[in-house]
Amino acid sequence: MWQKACGTDDPPGAPTSSSALSNNHADEDVGAPKTLDLESTRSISIRIVTNQFISIGELARLSGLSTHTLRFYEAAGVLKPVGRAANGHRRYQPGDVLWLEFVLKLKITGMPLAEIKRYAQLREQGDKTMTPRMAMLKLHRQHLVTKMAELALCASALDNKIEIYRKMIAKAKTKKKR
Repeated sequence: MWQKACGTDDPPGAPTSSSALSNNHADEDVGAPKTLDLESTRSISIRIVTNQFISIGELARLSGLSTHTLRFYEAAGVLKPVGRAANGHRRYQPGDVLWLEFVLKLKITGMPLAEIKRYAQLREQGDKTMTPRMAMLKLHRQHLVTKMAELALCASALDNKIEIYRKMIAKAKTKKKR
């Protein structure tokens, strides 16, 4: 899997993917404070491969997905059809790799494939769809925040149960020593 699920390993002053790669369709609010732009973030492993075309096998290895899954994503419209070499083999460009990384971040955060597909369709239409794309991401982020709160409550319940067992085990050990 990618070295980091979210964030960037870029050194200060390094170009972002949206400035380094043309036609990336980054969803940025010009002038707004930047907190986390998942579509433009990348990890070290991605930066290494963005200087060249890579094969479907290499992309599968880097992403942890199977070649079958990558082909499925293309057929489903999540990934756009990629360029081909003279022999017909897929040749993923840097923008394709960065887009897949963003798709995987959406999947990790629980966005359903149908919504990812809808987002991809809007993205392909260009800048005129920035507002609905931003709305989708805001709604998904709210779902994610709600889910994180639910998970925090579950983690707290587990912590409480672990503490109960810790006390019971300590008490049982004390009784055995008597």
